[in-house]
Amino acid sequence: MTLADPVLGGPALPQERRLVTNIPGPRSLALAGRRHAALPAGLASAAGVYAAAAGGGVVVDVDGNSFIDLGSGIAVTTVGNAAPEVVARTSEQVARFTHTCFLATPYEQYIEVAERLNRIAPGDHEKRTALFNTGSEALENAVKYARIATNRPAVVVFDHAFHGRSLLTMSMTAKSLPYKHGFGPFAPEVYRAPMAYPYRWPSGPQNCADEAFAQFAQLVDSQIGSDAVACVVVEPIQGEGGFIVPADGFLARVADFCRDRGIVFVADEVQTGIARTGTWFASEHEGIVPDLITTAKGLAGGLPLAAVTGRADIMDAAHPGGIGGTYSGNPVACAAALGVFDEIENGGLLARAREIGEILTVELEAIAASTDIIGEIRGRGAMVAAELVLPGTRTPHRDAVAALTRHCHDNGVLTLTAGTFGNVLRFLPPLSIPDHLLIEALGVLRDGFAAL
Repeated sequence: MTLADPVLGGPALPQERRLVTNIPGPRSLALAGRRHAALPAGLASAAGVYAAAAGGGVVVDVDGNSFIDLGSGIAVTTVGNAAPEVVARTSEQVARFTHTCFLATPYEQYIEVAERLNRIAPGDHEKRTALFNTGSEALENAVKYARIATNRPAVVVFDHAFHGRSLLTMSMTAKSLPYKHGFGPFAPEVYRAPMAYPYRWPSGPQNCADEAFAQFAQLVDSQIGSDAVACVVVEPIQGEGGFIVPADGFLARVADFCRDRGIVFVADEVQTGIARTGTWFASEHEGIVPDLITTAKGLAGGLPLAAVTGRADIMDAAHPGGIGGTYSGNPVACAAALGVFDEIENGGLLARAREIGEILTVELEAIAASTDIIGEIRGRGAMVAAELVLPGTRTPHRDAVAALTRHCHDNGVLTLTAGTFGNVLRFLPPLSIPDHLLIEALGVLRDGFAAL
């Protein structure tokens, strides 16, 4: 295979792990050289291989190596890469038109995506949806909606949060390196509360929900003033923070607190939404109905599309012309999203996400029984992580994560890391991955732990 060779992607790719060169191979190394001369250094990539095709549960690089995919492009290709319904709908739409700008000459596809999101979002209230390009844009606009609806300025977020890389969302993000370092000053009126992180709560997981909520309430009522808070923004499962599942009951209490004080409760479901956790939205696991929900990543099968979906009275508060963008709700991306909805609904992918989660958890627990560096396994559905620590402690073991990541990549498995301390292995396989590949990939991981 050469760089110019056509390669069929999608589910037709052989579902196998196959290594035919050193990793990275010569063609990937050649592309790395061109990249070094053409791209700025700040654009970093986790893997040193360059993709030529992907589908099912594999990514094939330009050298012909086939890797088992446990990352889904960071939770984007949830329904699989080049999924049939996505390919069919986008191909048809590209042939019709690629752009008119919804603000200039609108089109039905945008409305249809909004109708689908309004239907599946939690709650039986009247809803509206606005479309954007990225998760950061969706979060920025959710804050805009909350501020204009409440006429209040303040935004409350949580420790370990990641909300994006734009000025406001970078300000809302907790971690300095690599996301914030050197890029200040940051946006004002952003306040941070402790996250109910059971594994690392100082007085133990049994106290986590009560104490974290008390500190949150004290921050809002006493330090900021609840009448100054437009919205509270939280990930139902924190993604970049390390797949932190908040202590039971914490999010429901925060949502009730917000409702009592007229504060807009925003669920950032950019990474957790659209079937990733075994439900359409991770908020459903907590039994909460957010006022606003943001989605992106898995929404359009790899094309850039994001959304804010929420209560009609809040979404209708913005004046005409106050919301939008040139590319927001691009018709081809909308067609892709409609294909994603079809793949999930017709393919039983909500149940499949739960099945994948069970396999991941069982296999990781078996690995944990043979090592003393896995501190906790957590997550929901096909969104599972293992936090690694130094033996006998809860001290983050970042070196082990780095070594295991190298081992997996060198042996044909693509993995991702996460966590405020860089000590979390996260697993986000596409829902199209077959069981045998998932188990084989975890066998490679098991070998990596044995080597440690």
